[in-house]
Amino acid sequence: MNLLVFLPMLFPMIGAFVIYAFKENNKTLKNVIIALCVGMSLVSSLINCFIGDLSLNVLKISDSLSVSFAVDGLAKFFSVAISFVWLLVTIYTFEYIKHEKNENRFYTFSLTTLAMLLALTYSNNLFTMYLSFELVTLLSMPLVLHSLSNESINAAKKYLFYSIGGAFVALFGLFLLISYSGDLPFSTYGGHSLFANFEGNKTLYEIGVFMLVVGFATKAGMFPLHGWLPTAHPVAPSPASALLSGVITKAGVICIIRVVYYFVGPSFISGTWVQYAWLSLATFTVFLGSLMAFLEKTFKKRLAFSTVSQVSYILCGLALLNDIAFTGALLHVASHMLIKVCLFLFAGKVIYKYDYHKVDELKGIGKKMPIATWAYTFASLGLIGIPLTSGFISKWYLANGALQSGVSVFNYLVCIILLVSAIFTAGYLLPVSINGFIVSGEKFEKDKESKLMIIPMIILAALILLIGINYQPLLEIISSVIGK
Repeated sequence: MNLLVFLPMLFPMIGAFVIYAFKENNKTLKNVIIALCVGMSLVSSLINCFIGDLSLNVLKISDSLSVSFAVDGLAKFFSVAISFVWLLVTIYTFEYIKHEKNENRFYTFSLTTLAMLLALTYSNNLFTMYLSFELVTLLSMPLVLHSLSNESINAAKKYLFYSIGGAFVALFGLFLLISYSGDLPFSTYGGHSLFANFEGNKTLYEIGVFMLVVGFATKAGMFPLHGWLPTAHPVAPSPASALLSGVITKAGVICIIRVVYYFVGPSFISGTWVQYAWLSLATFTVFLGSLMAFLEKTFKKRLAFSTVSQVSYILCGLALLNDIAFTGALLHVASHMLIKVCLFLFAGKVIYKYDYHKVDELKGIGKKMPIATWAYTFASLGLIGIPLTSGFISKWYLANGALQSGVSVFNYLVCIILLVSAIFTAGYLLPVSINGFIVSGEKFEKDKESKLMIIPMIILAALILLIGINYQPLLEIISSVIGK
């Protein structure tokens, strides 16, 4: 029974091996194999949701270190969300990849990255989590340099250097925590009671926690280690950009949640300099990312700066260290996955069909691609936080969590920054829709929109609205994660 923990990771690895060795020219068969492997990963993640908590010890490295996986509420939430979104992007890729070369290489690294992301999600201790985190970086980097152009190679190097640099910072914190606490299995929500372990060394332990937060937040794009995002996204194939922005950035979020909420416990850093420093960096990143996105004229780069801002919404919620803000953070994880993937898939369709890269080139795009542009519009409204969209629900909980946090200054500052960021978000997203539909005196030939590319966008847009209208099922799932 415990082997069920491993199945969601196993299917993508099998698929990657088969595709790497695939020599046939039968693209239909290849697509079926890929979709089946990702689909089975989703199915096995769903099965794990209904069989209770499980654990599996795979390898004992030493008396204090082991590779161990477990299924708990947080793992269930992230594994299903990641697998589901990955499946939609994979279906979209079947058509988009005709625009690129080296299909098998792209699919091989896409599948292995999915496997390592799920391994990260199911990790049961700090060592397994860190190992999986590093593998996610190494296996996703080829997705950035896929075209092998000078620009993509330089972007991939930057992605790798930033990610490894952040991982080294986290590794320092990891050594400090393990030296005082040992590599304990992750606790339930609320963390371990470890206060007796660091008598006389509390400051050093706090430094360790802060290093872990900053190091893992590199993958989430938090200032000052956010620079890889706007460099990597414009040169990566659009499906890779969608996965990097919507899904892979959440690797850092998962690690931070595990460290703060499932290992040391939020009570340990509540009210300390760690919380204030973390909140300062996260709120500044929200503002900076929104401002840079507003000023940016290259479409995919604009969406990348938007990711810098929006993922730090999640980090703000986590840094507030209360249940309401944590709920808002997880709601925004789900919302941002759906929204940002939809936005990048729209950008990819525009590039695939018309080779448009600048925002100014998108005038009249709603006349040419009406269904795709409507999907983009609904996703944009969700990212702004308009009522009846998923983004409104998550930001409502984040704002309420801030007001009830009792963290001086930040209880109001976070709300103000969220509002200012929403105004910037409207300013950099809605002109594409407005100029896309409202064009006078010109005739545009309507594009025949590919079903493989448009259906995932429709599903994503529909879910953004559905969650906004009825968010209770998702809220119940999150409540089960925190045990309330």
